[in-house]
Amino acid sequence: MKYMLLIHQGTTPLPGTEAWDALSPAEQGAVYSAYQALNETPGFTSGVQMQGPDAATTVRVQDGRTLTTDGPFVEIKEAIGGYCFFEADDLDAAIEIAARIPAASMGGAVEIRPIVER
Repeated sequence: MKYMLLIHQGTTPLPGTEAWDALSPAEQGAVYSAYQALNETPGFTSGVQMQGPDAATTVRVQDGRTLTTDGPFVEIKEAIGGYCFFEADDLDAAIEIAARIPAASMGGAVEIRPIVER
């Protein structure tokens, strides 16, 4: 089964922010090491980090007209900050990988969604 892991940033410190700078070099190194280990895990496909929700554009089509709104359509506390994919035998294996993503233990969360295969 293939899974998409959606990384909800929450209060997770991100490089280039004051919260990240407040981490010790060892803590920063642990985050980088965790992602490196994930990228080396069989079945794991890294995604990319996304900009914050304030950079989003939401698109809707109503009555044949394309409407855009700056920012997310709904107010969310835990914006999706990135994603990755994992192919595993079962959900338990995906949960184990999700728990290794730094955001899961640093103020955020990881949502696991099975991919529909056709």
